[in-house]
Amino acid sequence: MRGWDDLYPLPVPPSWVPGAAVGILSLHFIQKLLFPYFWADLKYLLKVMTYGLRMEMYRLQGRVVTVLDKFVKLAEKQPHKPFLIYEGTVHTYRDVDRRSNRIAQVFLQHEALKKGDTVALLMGNEPDFIHVWFGLAKLGCVVAFLNFNVRFRSLLHCVSSCEPKILVVGADLLGTLEEILPKLQKDVSVWIMAKDSTFPSVHTLLDKIEAASEDPVPVNRCSANSLKSAVLYIFTSGTTGLPKAAVISHLQILKGAAGLWAFGATSEDIIYITLPLYHSAASLLGIGGCVELGATCVLKKKFSASQFWSDCRRYNVTVIQYIGELCRYLCNQPV
Repeated sequence: MRGWDDLYPLPVPPSWVPGAAVGILSLHFIQKLLFPYFWADLKYLLKVMTYGLRMEMYRLQGRVVTVLDKFVKLAEKQPHKPFLIYEGTVHTYRDVDRRSNRIAQVFLQHEALKKGDTVALLMGNEPDFIHVWFGLAKLGCVVAFLNFNVRFRSLLHCVSSCEPKILVVGADLLGTLEEILPKLQKDVSVWIMAKDSTFPSVHTLLDKIEAASEDPVPVNRCSANSLKSAVLYIFTSGTTGLPKAAVISHLQILKGAAGLWAFGATSEDIIYITLPLYHSAASLLGIGGCVELGATCVLKKKFSASQFWSDCRRYNVTVIQYIGELCRYLCNQPV
């Protein structure tokens, strides 16, 4: 009596199948051994390429979507979500949008700024740095970030090289302003983030912000004609000579802002920024990155190794930003 296998014999696989299976398994083990991060790297590369293709499609279609455009949309979409946390005070997306509107309205009323004019910003890490930056961007101005650690001759060189119509100075940098004011070009209008001024020729900004309207400025003021048009000047440190201004375009800001997203950060993350905002790492990758994600930023006045981890615990920080020696300073702290 014949069995089932005799009546219906099992198909015999081609002779090459076992060899192929062994080859695939061997490649898998070799990849795991020699290239353990191959698939993660490939996934990251495809993600970045997808973003690059999207930017190229925008360019080909003539669409110009800037980081500022994305921020304004987020202020409408998630108005009550914290955007900045500074010294325990929360500034929501709506708060930042409205205060930057006020600053834009002040300069719209008191200064004959044209689209494309340059405004220099000499401020430390504080929310008003971002408010002034965004407010001027809403007027279509190019903002020059000045390094507040640079003094006298080098600082005067930075101001003169970017030829600003206005210089905005933080209230804690009046000593620096006093040093350069006598040598400053006469056609530069100086504003300080204060209600009162001891300098006769210097305008006060804080009192005018409080009285200004929160209404948005006309959209045509901030609309960009090209992603390659200049929007920021960020200066080198000047360690090998006088500082030089790097011209930053909308496209470069978009690329920098995509960094946190590309590395896997999400809108639920809380990013801790201790680096100076005049630095591209803090402003483009940090603040721009928060806008790209729709996330929250904890902003520190300046880096403190002794307060770093306590701040991270206090604010439930999930992403930190560092450059250079920062990690060494943290590792040298007592346990």
